[in-house]
Amino acid sequence: MDLERVLARDWRVYRERQLERLAAPPVAVPLPREVAAFIEPFEDDPGAPFDRWPGLAPAADRAGDDPDEVARRVFAQWAADNPHQVSGCHLALVAADRSADIPAAMGWDVDAPLALLCSLLRSWEDRFGTRVLAVVGSTVHVSVAHPPRTGEQALHMALEHVLTTADSVIKDPPTPYPDYAASLIDANLWSFWWD
Repeated sequence: MDLERVLARDWRVYRERQLERLAAPPVAVPLPREVAAFIEPFEDDPGAPFDRWPGLAPAADRAGDDPDEVARRVFAQWAADNPHQVSGCHLALVAADRSADIPAAMGWDVDAPLALLCSLLRSWEDRFGTRVLAVVGSTVHVSVAHPPRTGEQALHMALEHVLTTADSVIKDPPTPYPDYAASLIDANLWSFWWD
């Protein structure tokens, strides 16, 4: 897959939708007073701050942690923090040359664009030292040895996350783009899920 070409095309579709949404007047939905008192309005999402496709996010500084060591450490922490997810899991050996190929090699059947996702995972392995840690239901968890370190890097990287079409990115919970990008700074775990 020509990842750069596919993402540039997907960026144009995303940008058109973003501009339509920003140009449309807000629609007020009347709610009963007793319900409205308990609902906080969603913060308006300005979307990605790019007027044109910025290209793939540049590789992070690769000095420091070994990606495989980071994967072991992040998996141990994830498993400790999520015993309810781990208890129902099964260990599987997957015949794949790279961890990025695991979802395709195991025939992962979700609403994710599998070819695009695996291409992104391969690219992220090269640029950010990622490793696929776990596939649980419709969620994939990825360790990141060299995450974005600055706000500018994170804003750029967040765009690639948005273009995965993962429901966990910005949609659920609804997170404004700048806030989602800020959450990527120094984050050693990325998780994506699809309905």
